[in-house]
Amino acid sequence: MQQLATVWAVFQGLLLEAIPFLLIGVAISSVAMAWDPRGKWLQKLPQGALMGPLSGALLGFALPACECGNVPVTRRMIAVGAPLGTALGFLFAAPVLNPVVLLSTWAAFPDKPWLLLLRPAGSVLIALLLSGLLQLLSESDLLNGELLAERNLSQPLAKFSLLERRSGLIGEPIAQTKLVNQANRDGDFQAIQLLSHGVNEFLELGSLLLLGCGLAALIQTLIPRDLFLLLGQAPTLSIISAMLLALVVSVCSSVDAFLALGFAEQITPGALLAFLLLGPVIDLKSVSLLSRVFTWPALALVLAGVCLIVLVLGQALNLVLL
Repeated sequence: MQQLATVWAVFQGLLLEAIPFLLIGVAISSVAMAWDPRGKWLQKLPQGALMGPLSGALLGFALPACECGNVPVTRRMIAVGAPLGTALGFLFAAPVLNPVVLLSTWAAFPDKPWLLLLRPAGSVLIALLLSGLLQLLSESDLLNGELLAERNLSQPLAKFSLLERRSGLIGEPIAQTKLVNQANRDGDFQAIQLLSHGVNEFLELGSLLLLGCGLAALIQTLIPRDLFLLLGQAPTLSIISAMLLALVVSVCSSVDAFLALGFAEQITPGALLAFLLLGPVIDLKSVSLLSRVFTWPALALVLAGVCLIVLVLGQALNLVLL
């Protein structure tokens, strides 16, 4: 019974922490749909292996959403035909570059200026490398089937045939067509269609968030956090243990710096940086949400890629500071 009570308490904590940011992300996605229903502005975002991810990452400075809130915004960007590199750069870097996270990192570690610099810089580097890696895949191998179908509807007919579009009007997603028709018909676009879109998005992603929080709470209870810190001073093993801890605790990037403050002196600098870089990209809580963006093989590639990048960055920092 004690373990069950602990699972429930951890589950509640994770859920209450994540829900506000998911709401923010859904709200931003809904507002974007109202302001630019056909995605013409988003389609004009910068492209290219460098400028695409960088521009997406920089959007994070204006949006106070963590990794939970970034998923609905990213799905909206991809669905309306925004450049993939830009959308992926936003997804991977914005959870660290948003002002709430930057301020919380500064508040938790004012005595570690190197961390205040390396955390956002490392996040941008991760976004650049992961975006480049994932774009080596075809869109059909990379994107969730439902999201891919929505994206295909926004592409020119010369690029995708009617059969590849599956359904809908040429060059215009079904949902967007209905929204435009409704707006022209009775002017209730803002009040009715935005609410409908937001509620459906929140319920869909919220159910996945419940699953992720439940899994994270269960594993946290079965595997004590202290177990991951036993190898805190070993240069390489400390990084690996901190990465495993980041995956398991699944805390939002807006507060992870304060959690890390509690064990920062027990681990190496590289392990501390690894903990603060890995969690905002992927953890047990966000896996289910990210499955609404990527196929499972692509999601496995994201996990492997970010783990390798973070391990190298942490090891390099240990070589310099230890």
